[in-house]
Amino acid sequence: MPDDRMPAFGASHARLYAEGPPRQVPGFDGLHRMTSQLLAERVPAEGRVLVVGAGGGLELRMLADAHAGWRFTGVDPSADMLRAAEAQVAVHAGRMELVEGYIEAAPMGPFDGATCLLTMHFVPAEQRLPTLKAVRERLRPGAPFVMAHLSFTQAEPERSHWIRRHIAFGGGDPQSEAAVEAMRTRLTVLPPEEEEALLREAGFDGVSLFYAGLSFRGWVAYA
Repeated sequence: MPDDRMPAFGASHARLYAEGPPRQVPGFDGLHRMTSQLLAERVPAEGRVLVVGAGGGLELRMLADAHAGWRFTGVDPSADMLRAAEAQVAVHAGRMELVEGYIEAAPMGPFDGATCLLTMHFVPAEQRLPTLKAVRERLRPGAPFVMAHLSFTQAEPERSHWIRRHIAFGGGDPQSEAAVEAMRTRLTVLPPEEEEALLREAGFDGVSLFYAGLSFRGWVAYA
């Protein structure tokens, strides 16, 4: 699906995806457990959950394992990543709907909760607010939305320090200028205060930081 909003990762990325986040994201398992807990505070036992950036299927599998009554709709622009997700959640296939495309391709719901984990830093700045609004309009009033991704100051020299810290934590060479330049040009990283302002502008209330892991931040907010 041609679109310049975020990359639709191919087969090679999909094959390796399951190995990446646990190594690159501080407290990855804890982030998943906190996401499950925050959703469960308001999602009913037989609720519907929207997963934005569902390719790979790691959070889908975690949530489906933990909540036997929930049904899921996962949306992702990459067919290859969705195939990887299908493999991850095969045992829960009867509770899964996987949609190829961006958020606009997802059904309107309404959903009882939504997540967007490790995805939003791939979305260009000009598409952040429309994406968040599209998530918001698919949720029931009061439904929780949990998102987590790269977020740190964009003022120099702090920005460069955080990029190198991120690379080092993931096992890369923090002195590699090619790796630093790739992060600068391929990702859209916003400071935490801008992330929170965008959530509020999109119509979310109760915006709260619940996770901070080196270069990553996570928030819960309510429709």
